[in-house]
Amino acid sequence: MCERREVVGGAAVTEELIPGFRLSTASYALSLLRPDVYADLELRRHGLEVVAKDPQMFVPLPDGGHFFVWRDPARTREEIARLSPADADGYERWGGFWEEAVDALRPLVDDPEPPELSDVEQVVGPDVWRWAVAGSAAETVEHFFSHPGVQGAFVSQGVIGTWRSPRQAGTAWVMGYHALGGELYGGSGVWGFVRGGMGALTQALCAAAEAAGAEVRCGQPVEEILLDGGAAAGVRLADGSVVRAGLVVSGADPKTTFLGLMPRDELDSEFVGRVEAWQTPGCVLKVNLALSELPDFRVLPDSAPGPQHFGTVEISPSVDYLHDAWDEAATSMFSRHPFMEVFVQSAVDPTLVDGDGHVLSAFAQYVSPEAASSWEGVREKATQAVLDTLATYAPNVPDAILACDALGPVELEERFALSGGNIFHGEITPEQSFGHRFAHRTPVRGLYLGGSGARPGGCVMGAAGRNAARVILQDLRRRD
Repeated sequence: MCERREVVGGAAVTEELIPGFRLSTASYALSLLRPDVYADLELRRHGLEVVAKDPQMFVPLPDGGHFFVWRDPARTREEIARLSPADADGYERWGGFWEEAVDALRPLVDDPEPPELSDVEQVVGPDVWRWAVAGSAAETVEHFFSHPGVQGAFVSQGVIGTWRSPRQAGTAWVMGYHALGGELYGGSGVWGFVRGGMGALTQALCAAAEAAGAEVRCGQPVEEILLDGGAAAGVRLADGSVVRAGLVVSGADPKTTFLGLMPRDELDSEFVGRVEAWQTPGCVLKVNLALSELPDFRVLPDSAPGPQHFGTVEISPSVDYLHDAWDEAATSMFSRHPFMEVFVQSAVDPTLVDGDGHVLSAFAQYVSPEAASSWEGVREKATQAVLDTLATYAPNVPDAILACDALGPVELEERFALSGGNIFHGEITPEQSFGHRFAHRTPVRGLYLGGSGARPGGCVMGAAGRNAARVILQDLRRRD
């Protein structure tokens, strides 16, 4: 295996921000990892420890209210009832609907040849199709809830990493996709953290690969996929050395794989056109902070670690707030009042910091994909907007900052080779999902796609790689 960086893991890595302060640089939480990948590779034996977040979310509201989303549905119902008794009933219906939806949709994750989008409704049924695939995330939450704060907290899952307003069609599938996780924790849509940061997961994967006989080469970027008689025959590395192989599996995104590592004349024009049309807009700004102290939230002040620090802090007070954030970025390059998922990583994993202090990451939207052309100026302003917004909820944060690093689409592309800075190797909207996502077999014999741009998609799931392995084994048996 050839890894372009000096550390394995792609965007799932733990890195030092400043001496003594480590955190998950890009990917920051775990939910969708397939349980068969976890079990088959014996990741626990290789050092992986995952723990479900509880609470799942802490939702501070601008009016001074707040609520928690706990793993215990009854406890969450009580929280929501304080804001809206009707929405407490809606939460029960919400949970029942997603149980049905997940049961219908999960089998498609493990299918290397899922149905085309036009056939999905027949497979999953009209209600799941409408509220978990084809519609907008806004319509879905508004069907179940009436309180703006409750709607905002849940609608945010429909825009994660996606250059769309929650009011646009197809964002229901982004929400549905994220609900498919949680099996590691015995539920659906449950998120957790990895002790040691997300790099501990990819280090465990690396250890499992090496235990199975794989050779892992770090700091060895691939320059070109080599062909022999029209079939993949190995790779040429940036230092000029060649690695010969009977087949090649690319974990890079489709644009990098087919437009960057291969001569275009080896692919037919129709396929090249499809790759060129593949949508990879980056709209995320990840802000990582080293802090001298914990955030002290206005709505629940306490300088000691508490439940408000243990789950995801969801700054998404309404559907309109998210839509306005997208609309402003579309016209002005970035959101001055961004949506954020904030995770105080060291509150749940003190081993990330040596001595006193904490590390915090804010996953924020939106920055416009068009901002890349003037990124230096936009980056500073967008980062300040994140810090200013966070300060309205936790006023002590600005004075507690010891170090700050912001990764927008430009940094995500440069550091992790994500085309356009898109965190999923391509939007996970319905028209780029199911049978419309790239197949594992490519038009080049012996070349396979196993990264997030392949079926079913990304989000630290492992399913695309597992499906690719299944397809490869089938092909190898046919050869024999």
